[in-house]
Amino acid sequence: MTTETAVLGGGCFWCLEASFQGLKGLKSVTPGYAGGVVDNPTYEQVCSGQTGHAEVIRLEWDPAVLSFETLLRLFFVVHDPTTLNRQGNDIGTQYRSVIFYQTAEQERTARAVMDEITRDNLWGRPPVTAIVPAAPFWPAEDRHHNYYARNPQAGYCQVVIAPKVAKARTVFGSLFR
Repeated sequence: MTTETAVLGGGCFWCLEASFQGLKGLKSVTPGYAGGVVDNPTYEQVCSGQTGHAEVIRLEWDPAVLSFETLLRLFFVVHDPTTLNRQGNDIGTQYRSVIFYQTAEQERTARAVMDEITRDNLWGRPPVTAIVPAAPFWPAEDRHHNYYARNPQAGYCQVVIAPKVAKARTVFGSLFR
C-alpha cells in the first residue's frame, strides 16, 4: 500500500492531533516540531519561542482512501488560519498556521485550497497560513502523543480541544470511522 505524508501546523498540536484521529485512511498522526533551527528540540525549547519551530502534526495516509485536499479542508476548518502566530490564547511563532509541503503537487494543492477559502471568505478575513517547503520533523515527547485521548477531563481539553474535535466530526462526519 502506498502512503503519503503531510506536516501541518495550526496552533496547539494536541488540538490538531485529536481533530484528525479516526479519519478513514489515516495511518498515523504524530505531534511534533518543524521549521526551526535546533535539532531534536524539547517542548520547553519550542515553547520559549527561541527555536523557530512550529508545533505541528505529521500525517501519514492512504491516498486511495483520503486526499491531501480533504486533509487541508479539515485543517482549515479546525483552526483559525487568519491569526498570525496565534490560536486563541496560545500566542507565539510556535503556534503559527503553516503547511510544510512535501512535494510540488502538495504545494499546488495547498495554494489552490487556500485561494478557495480566501475567495469564499471562510473565516471573514484572509488566511495568513504559510506554505513552505518541507523541513525536518522532530516527534514530540511521548507525553504529548494522544494527549486528548489520555486527558479528556483536563480543562484545556474540554474548553479548547473538544469543540474542535466536535466541529471536525460535524463537518466531515462521513470521513471518520
